[in-house]
Amino acid sequence: MSLIPTLLAPARVIGNFDASSKKRVFEQAALLFEEQIQISRDLVFEKLFSRERLGSTGLGQGVAIPHARIAELKEASGAFIRLITPIPFDAPDGRPVSLIFVLLVPEEANDAHLRLLADLAQMFSDRSFREQLASATDDPALYALLNNWQASGA
Repeated sequence: MSLIPTLLAPARVIGNFDASSKKRVFEQAALLFEEQIQISRDLVFEKLFSRERLGSTGLGQGVAIPHARIAELKEASGAFIRLITPIPFDAPDGRPVSLIFVLLVPEEANDAHLRLLADLAQMFSDRSFREQLASATDDPALYALLNNWQASGA
């Protein structure tokens, strides 16, 4: 069973966002988390940027999963942003990124963090699913796709 539905709320899914850099994406994600789960946008931005400095969270195939541990967080939370124009993300395949899932987890959530990252990596490795996300017409359609995704054989 996918853990993704436990992470998302409709208000944290944005399609057609115009950003020119990782910094702008992280600023938007931080704002979403501040508005939705009352975690400081400055803290979220700093944690995401600090993690990205350790190495790119770009997976390849136009996908990135920026993630961070937040001590003040009680449970994992996510946001999904689809960019109008792909941006450089230092992905292993060198391709720019347009599908971004931002994951925040509590500081001590080691096993859960790894399971969520594995679930997200599996979800975004599905070419057909990426194509559906790219062609979804609006935020509710994106949310429905993300919320209803099931791993093959699940």
